[in-house]
Amino acid sequence: MFVTLAALALLATSPDTVIRRGEALPDRAPLPLGSVLQDVQSYATRGEPIFISGVVERNCTSKGCWMQVAPAPGEKGVRVTFKDYGFFIPLNSKGMKVKAVGTIVTKHHDRDHVDHLEAEGAALQRNADGSATEITLVASGVELTP
Repeated sequence: MFVTLAALALLATSPDTVIRRGEALPDRAPLPLGSVLQDVQSYATRGEPIFISGVVERNCTSKGCWMQVAPAPGEKGVRVTFKDYGFFIPLNSKGMKVKAVGTIVTKHHDRDHVDHLEAEGAALQRNADGSATEITLVASGVELTP
């Protein structure tokens, strides 16, 4: 049986290991994602970075270039992308606790892009024409904890 060094590293990860990507996170308590979702449009119009916490519900299964974060397992959340495609998360991030800092933005995806995202595991609400409009967090830094 052939096992790569990366696979061994994943197996050796302890439950208290913190995975950091992108910029350092603020030294303060994050906002629970549930609180942000109650007034998400207000955060989107501000255009200012926010610091949130939640749980990874799903993530890109090809590269780890996005994740869907919810307040708690099984709840509705937001898709998180990474600023300037600057970093990726492990492909096995589902279920991890997450903290992220970024900006809430509204994105429109045409039908082909929605098809692509769904093929990677995303769950989007499609418009009648097959496109999707979503509110997402563009993160400049994230921290994952198994």
